[in-house]
Amino acid sequence: MIKKKRFVLAIVATFFLTLIGVLIFANFSSGEKDVSRELPRLYATEDAQFRRAIGSLLGPALVGGNRVQELLNGDQIFPDMLQAIRSAQHSITFETYIYWSGDIGREFADALSERAKAGVKVHVLLDWVGSAKIDDSFLDEMRASSVEIRKFHKPNWYNLGRLNNRTHRKLLVVDGKTGFTGGVGIAPKWTGNGQDAEHWRDSHFRVEGPVVAQMQAVFMENWLKVTGQVMHGEAYFPAIQVMGDTNAQVFSSSPSGGSESMQLMYQLSITAAAHSVDLSSAYFVPDELTTKALTDALKRGVKIRIIMPGEIIDTDTVRAASRGSWGPLLKAGAEIYEYQPSMYHCKVMIVDNLLVSVGSTNFDNRSFRLNDEANLNVYDAAFAQRQTLIFEDDLKKSRQVTYDEWMNRPLKEKLLEKLALLLGSQL
Repeated sequence: MIKKKRFVLAIVATFFLTLIGVLIFANFSSGEKDVSRELPRLYATEDAQFRRAIGSLLGPALVGGNRVQELLNGDQIFPDMLQAIRSAQHSITFETYIYWSGDIGREFADALSERAKAGVKVHVLLDWVGSAKIDDSFLDEMRASSVEIRKFHKPNWYNLGRLNNRTHRKLLVVDGKTGFTGGVGIAPKWTGNGQDAEHWRDSHFRVEGPVVAQMQAVFMENWLKVTGQVMHGEAYFPAIQVMGDTNAQVFSSSPSGGSESMQLMYQLSITAAAHSVDLSSAYFVPDELTTKALTDALKRGVKIRIIMPGEIIDTDTVRAASRGSWGPLLKAGAEIYEYQPSMYHCKVMIVDNLLVSVGSTNFDNRSFRLNDEANLNVYDAAFAQRQTLIFEDDLKKSRQVTYDEWMNRPLKEKLLEKLALLLGSQL
């Protein structure tokens, strides 16, 4: 009898250990087959065919009539977002990865609650992982005020595999007419003016015009996944007037609906580059395909400049993995810089002073294959020129890393980088 009980217990233990192993494997799987792709260079960014490709092939078409304004650091970003929320008359849709405690979190909770009490339809979608540090009193206040709050991919024992798929999108749409996106989360580190380690450097963008409907549709995609609710009508999708002369599109990706589309958009843009690629990246860990696209561009004479965080960074593992990948790029002539004053959290790509892609996407496998991401692609020379000036101002606060310096880094650093790169699929 004792042997029989032990046998049964062994079977049960084996079953549960196997189940746990399967769930862990699923959690660390990208969910899609890793397929190498050929991407020949057929046109430049200034060609009409490029505009058709990034619309028809990869996402929604570029639409005209928009106005886009950059906002730098919390001192500019948060007052503008809060003003838009407080002016809402019909609806607010808000999706974000990071929402933590602190004064700025309280301000957003108060503003959203006040509008909900006034009869505005307010919907907030928070990532379960990214919002783990939010004060419960914020959630209680908003729910008591009729704000609809949902958590993206809250884990259960039977679906732990999806925990690795997070919504990293940062989207705020007010009355279906004004949208915000960029790199900012709702937390104290994004307040201030990027002046020190406790106040990060970041950029966010306000957009008005027809492209806001595309941004709203991206929010609705995940809201539908979580709630099953189909929200439509004039409160969310009103007729939008022409607000400017800028062409733009909102581009999104998700493991459940084309996880590699964001990476392909970046690679297509780099492949089309004729003169320059300026990249601001909080987390830069390129895979072989992306490194090849960048080095091929360098070989045909494209100037590539990359700014990323220096020693002030929130994850040393990512920095180690990033530095371990720089060799081929530096050798081919890329200029790589590390930002010095604070954590550099910007996510901006400028191609040929014409195309600018901004949003939540990092230059790493997690953004390209694991997370739900959203970017605003702006096709406008005047806007690109403004972003280039901002990029070059950041360059002045950055330290360039040369190929010789990279080659002669200490052995300990090289070993740590190799270890960190083993986790590259999750970074």
